[in-house]
Parts: sequence; C-alpha cells; structure tokens
Amino acid sequence: MSIRVGVVGVGSLGQYHAKIYHELPNTDLIGVVDNSMSRATEIASLYHTQAYETLADLLQAGVEAISIVVPTSDHFRVTMQCFEANCHVLLEKPIAMNLEEADYMIQLAERKQRIFQIGHIERFNRVIQVLRELDTYPQFIESHRLGPFSPRNLDIGVVLDLMIHDIDIILELVDAKITHIDAVGLSVLSPTEDIANVRIQFENGCIANLTASRISSEKIRKIRIFQGNAYLSIDYLNQEIVIHRKILNEPLKPQGIQFGNIQIVREQIPVLKSNALQLEIKDFLDCVLNNRSPIVTGKHAKEALAVALQIVELIQKRK
Repeated sequence: MSIRVGVVGVGSLGQYHAKIYHELPNTDLIGVVDNSMSRATEIASLYHTQAYETLADLLQAGVEAISIVVPTSDHFRVTMQCFEANCHVLLEKPIAMNLEEADYMIQLAERKQRIFQIGHIERFNRVIQVLRELDTYPQFIESHRLGPFSPRNLDIGVVLDLMIHDIDIILELVDAKITHIDAVGLSVLSPTEDIANVRIQFENGCIANLTASRISSEKIRKIRIFQGNAYLSIDYLNQEIVIHRKILNEPLKPQGIQFGNIQIVREQIPVLKSNALQLEIKDFLDCVLNNRSPIVTGKHAKEALAVALQIVELIQKRK
C-alpha cells in the first residue's frame, strides 16, 4: 500500500523530509509547497514531484499524510488547515507558540481521528533508544546543546529552538514532577534569547542543568547523567554512549582506575548508528498505516512546550 505524502516548507530541514519520502518504498511524494516558489520548484525537480503554489493546491491533490516544516509562528494555521483536509500530520517541533494553540491542534486531531506526531527527533536518535535499555535512575543531569548562529528560526528564542529537545528527553528520563525552575538568558544577535542556562529541580530529588546556545563557535549535542553507581556520557551527534561504572571489592579490570576498594571502569556501549530523521518519518508512516499512537504525541510535545514557555517567561522577567 502506497501512502500519498506531501511536504510544507522545503528549507534547510524540510528538504530532507522530501528526500526521505522520495527514497522510501510504499510512499508517493505528491508534491511540495514553500513560500518561495523557486525553492519549491528546485526541490520538486530534485525528487521528481510537483511544486504547488499554495497549501490548498497540495491538499486538493489528495495527500493523505504531510510533513509541516515551517516557522513556529505558522504551525497552528498550517496544521489546522491540514487537519481540516483530513491529513495525518508530522509537525516539526516545537508544537506551537503557546499552549492554547497546542490544545486546539491536539483536540482537532482527536476529533478527526488523525495521526499527530511532533518532530522531537532526539527520541529517534539511536543513543536514546539504547539508553532506554540501560538501568538508569538519574540524580543529576547536565546537557549542552550549542551551535553557530543561523538566521533561520528567529521567530523563537534558543529555548524553543534548541533547548526544547533536551527538555523533552529529560522529562522522559526523570518521569517526576518539576518543583522549581531557575533560568537566565541573554539576547546577543536576535530579539529573543540566544543563550540560556536553566536549572530544573524534580520532586524525586533529581536536578537537571541545561545550557543552550546558538552563538557558539562549534556544534555540541551532549547530555551527561550522574547516578549513584555510574556516570553516563551521551553524544547525540556522534551517536556514542560511554559509561563509567563504580565497582566495589573486585580485582582491577582492564581500563579500570583504583581508589582503595573502589574502581571506576569505562565501558563504551555499542550503538548502531542511523539517520534519526529517517527513523522518525518511518515511524510516522507506520502510525498512519497501522493506526497506532506515535512515540511523540501532541500531548508529549505540549508538556515540553509548557516547561519551555515557563523558562522563557523567567528569562524575560530577569530582563
């Protein structure tokens, strides 16, 4: 069975949605739409599909499922139009500019019985999939998501643009209520915050320290998890996991470091590297085919958005 798909927004990220749909079996890329017709035509020619002038034209072509990769300020309008046309939707993060918009979209998806998946892509990163299989009970988490400045996504600040990935992962890892948040941020090259540092305290005692920047000289995507018997270092970009375990009263192991009767042993966890976006899109199509709930639902994305908006509010109050 072939699914008729389309892409709205074929800029720096949307072009890869179109490429993956074009390459996957059992999908028929009906067409693409972009604010720039020349850009839409360019991408359409690359992937042997049709460039449409408007979203309405694409929807009338009979698409069943659609990727929405447009600025966050357009998420609500475009998504609602797609649901009204009875399309299943894969929407890039963050879900919306505010919680009210998120609620409307979630409710309409439920009423229309459409799949509504949000593009929190790190959920599909192999390192996170492997991490779920490990014995973890985080007591302290430190994340860094840094990168050079880019003129895209300037309708939102670095918290909604980058940090929300780590918020989503940490909420899944900790699975406890938040009791307190401290946040500081600074605008450097845009009207919104370009760098932010956040400290989140959870009801179970875990503390997470998050840093995000879009004005850094190098690209870093790392998260470190500390717990009583181990320290886990996860590199999203290189898809690597290293665990330093604490072992008591055992003979010294290879690569072990001894401290009295305690030794610290380093272990590299095997990770089968893969394309997270491709896994995300495959999961979306499987949800459509088998009518199952996505790994990242609208409700999951709304939870991450609620925390991110609280952080943004705290940063703005400090200003």
